[in-house]
Amino acid sequence: MSETLRNRLFLAIALLLAALYLFPLYWMVVTSLKTGSAMFATPPSFWPSEPQWQTYAYVWESRAVGRYLWNSLVIALGAVVLVTALGTGCAYVLARYRNVWIDIGLFLILMLQVLPASLMVTPIFVGFSQFGLLATPRLAVILAIAAKAMPFFVVLVRSTFMSVPAELEEAGLVDGNSRVGAFLFIVLPLARNGILVSAILIFMQAFGEFVYSKSMIQAAELQPASVGLNSFMGPNTNEWNNIMAFAAMYVGPILALFVLLQRRIVSGLTSGALK
Repeated sequence: MSETLRNRLFLAIALLLAALYLFPLYWMVVTSLKTGSAMFATPPSFWPSEPQWQTYAYVWESRAVGRYLWNSLVIALGAVVLVTALGTGCAYVLARYRNVWIDIGLFLILMLQVLPASLMVTPIFVGFSQFGLLATPRLAVILAIAAKAMPFFVVLVRSTFMSVPAELEEAGLVDGNSRVGAFLFIVLPLARNGILVSAILIFMQAFGEFVYSKSMIQAAELQPASVGLNSFMGPNTNEWNNIMAFAAMYVGPILALFVLLQRRIVSGLTSGALK
């Protein structure tokens, strides 16, 4: 098989896999534009004959989608800021200073990543209740998400710091920089791609978080979009076009963020911190 034919075959396979991956998103949008009878028609249509674009305006106003999205944004940004501020220093220490205690700490961090949110939510809820943090439920959710996401962030950023040569820091120290100065002005700029990619992944995870928000936030005006979407569900749910319209507006910002930053994400994941 020639190289050209092999490349075309790989391209066709990649396009097929991409189509399979994106089809649920396409079907979500199509369903949101259908009428009640068209949704259950047999055989199903792949594009409605009369798209119901007004469904989006109705759901936006009746379900306060803007408020839900704002709450999701506040929670996600809060979690990202907290994880980045604390996790960057932790990852640097684990990358630069190797001894038995550091290895034990890294093992414990990796063990925390294994625990699912559904298992951690009960002890976290009880602890937050005793400390009075549930009085500010969004802050409680941000802390819970940060605790869950921290191991993932530390492991990713640690590998980024390990790819930055230690000789650069040593040269900075010889030139008169302190250890903190070498970290801030030499290592951190070189590791910014890896840190940014990790922060974006944490943001996407936090933007779609459901378990902690559902458990800790009771006031509807403070709930994120994931809980708002769940409010549609019930024993006699039949508003599938409205549900899909809400879901499309919920997923839209994440897809837009990924498309805008896709080159930087790929660069950070494939090339590390150094060019």
